[in-house]
Amino acid sequence: MKVLLLFPPDWLPSEPYLSLPSLTSVLRPAGHTVIQKDINVDMYDLMFSEDFLQHVQNRIAFELRHLDHQASQQGLNEEEHTLGTHLQYWTEDRIKELTLDILEAKRILRSQDFYEIDKLEWATHILHQTMAYISLGYYPAQICFPPIETDLVYKPFMSTEILEALDDNQINVYRDVFRMLIAPIIEEEKPDVVGISVVQQKQLISTFTFCKMIKEMAPNTHITLGGNIITRIRGELAKQDALFDFFDTAIIYEGENAFLQLIDELEKGEVDFSKLPNLMHRQNGTIVLNDEVCSEDLSKLPVPDFDGLPLEKYFVPKLILPYLATRGCYWGRCTFCDHFQGYAEGYRTKQIDQIAQEIKFLKDKYGNRHFHFTDESYPPALFRKLSQRLISDKLDIAWTTHMRFEETLLDDEVWKDAADSGCKYLHFGYESGNERVLKLMDKATNLEAIATNLRLSSKFGIWNHIMGFFGFPGETREEAEDSKRFVDDNRDYIHSLGFMTFVLGKYSPVAMEPERYGVSYYKNPEWDLALDYYFTSEQGLGIREALEVFEEFEQNHHPKWDLRTCVREYIFLYIDEFGSNNLPQLQMTPEQRSAMAQSSVGMV
Repeated sequence: MKVLLLFPPDWLPSEPYLSLPSLTSVLRPAGHTVIQKDINVDMYDLMFSEDFLQHVQNRIAFELRHLDHQASQQGLNEEEHTLGTHLQYWTEDRIKELTLDILEAKRILRSQDFYEIDKLEWATHILHQTMAYISLGYYPAQICFPPIETDLVYKPFMSTEILEALDDNQINVYRDVFRMLIAPIIEEEKPDVVGISVVQQKQLISTFTFCKMIKEMAPNTHITLGGNIITRIRGELAKQDALFDFFDTAIIYEGENAFLQLIDELEKGEVDFSKLPNLMHRQNGTIVLNDEVCSEDLSKLPVPDFDGLPLEKYFVPKLILPYLATRGCYWGRCTFCDHFQGYAEGYRTKQIDQIAQEIKFLKDKYGNRHFHFTDESYPPALFRKLSQRLISDKLDIAWTTHMRFEETLLDDEVWKDAADSGCKYLHFGYESGNERVLKLMDKATNLEAIATNLRLSSKFGIWNHIMGFFGFPGETREEAEDSKRFVDDNRDYIHSLGFMTFVLGKYSPVAMEPERYGVSYYKNPEWDLALDYYFTSEQGLGIREALEVFEEFEQNHHPKWDLRTCVREYIFLYIDEFGSNNLPQLQMTPEQRSAMAQSSVGMV
């Protein structure tokens, strides 16, 4: 069978996502032809090109003609008048200048000039400016870089709005992305099967746009959806006849062998979906999820296969490859977390020999030395063993991963080994600086251990990024202030941080037992694909109060945490390039902080 695998927008195009290479590594040895396309990075590479900027210019010219006609017929309202002013700004000369700038910005991001922070900052600014220009061509869509801020007006957590977006040629930029990037592949390759991996909710609009247009172009192509988001919305998806019209099957939970079995069944011609594991499909007009479930034996999975991905197109000067040694979370008890929804089976890990061999294989094959270990949370025992093994094997890599603060990691040796093995950057789940709140979260971490982990890792040259949030159910304002005080007291060892407000995830333990946590939540029936809920707490901070605490912290935190780039992959590469976690050039200047503060006030 010929299989086309797609990773849809939007995602940050700094490194490949692991889902497609993991599927490819299983399908190719079984004899199937696989074409894997990271449409996300291809899209950004296309958008930041002369051809696409000309395409946008043509759209803007059409909008201006429409506004001129409307002005002559009935006049313009204030919004239309403002839009016209913005459209008229982009003269032919300004577009030519932007075209030259964006080509230079792409060159900087993919070259050694990336490590000059002024040039990196300029290049990033040009990307933002270009996306603002592109957005005008698809007004009122806001198409942004980084993509977390993108807003197509249509809500991806409402099936009705997803359906409405699919044929919208004005706002839905993904229709043009399909025409320019996917349609030529469908025409040339004529795949039997298309698989699309959906890993964040915002990808649903692009995904269903692609599905609909593939079915219009090649109606006999079998389309399968998979990925973490498809698993999380499986119950609602089973009720969505209208959405299910645009694809044929969905893989729930882990996909490698489940997808392979589906492909093998399709190859036979006489298809019986009823016994296939992890499969959602139509049976006698009804959408069903099979009872058969399979999980992966990690020791039997081949190393990810990145062949065919555009590894030269990522917006970094040096290739970073993702690698996963575990599935699930070894802790798995945090009451705010619902990541376990992606797996039918609990935590599993590969053995250290296999991990070391596969990392060496990838390094030798692709010529990279930078790795992002994308595990949910790296287990402390494996953290120790891997560090020692990387040193003994002299692999000479640079790596980053995600960690819990652990009381078993309190000695100098473990952090020296980690640094010597190439560990450069760690994402820590900090959550709160109050012991009572940490216990409510079932973090089983004490503040002394957190401080020690931070101090020792920093001592040996590792960059610490911590993530926390305000407003966990029952948390008081004073307890939220404890979180601020703790990070300020330990600021010498915290290099960057990210705070947010508590989100009540649909499948989190808090949502499963709301009475236990004094929570009431509301399910908006129109928000049928929502993965979190609006809630109220019997005690402590409400949503609005938590937001106030967050905004106060954003306004008044220590200036060292205002950075000129917040892209984790960029900071990771800087640390490795300069051989230090002391990078004062990444901190904003006083003038930049002042300008940012004024901008924030204006937004408020």
